[in-house]
Amino acid sequence: MIEEANQDIKEMSFEQALEALERIVEDLERGDVPLDQSIRIYERGEALKKHCETLLKAAEDKVEKIRLSREGKPAGVEPLDGE
Repeated sequence: MIEEANQDIKEMSFEQALEALERIVEDLERGDVPLDQSIRIYERGEALKKHCETLLKAAEDKVEKIRLSREGKPAGVEPLDGE
């Protein structure tokens, strides 16, 4: 049931998911949300966080660092973290 309620998250961009997560954090920090709703939006926040982490990891995997020759000219690329 919880996963069904969060199906829309899979279609969100990183920016959309992060914005939705920020709204949830603000709502929870205000403390004026009923307990049952707090639990529901907390669970949605967890799903949004996981989605953001997945998208961020995918982006990090695509980022490459330009490798320079001794003369300072581009000589290829390598993973950003040196793997």
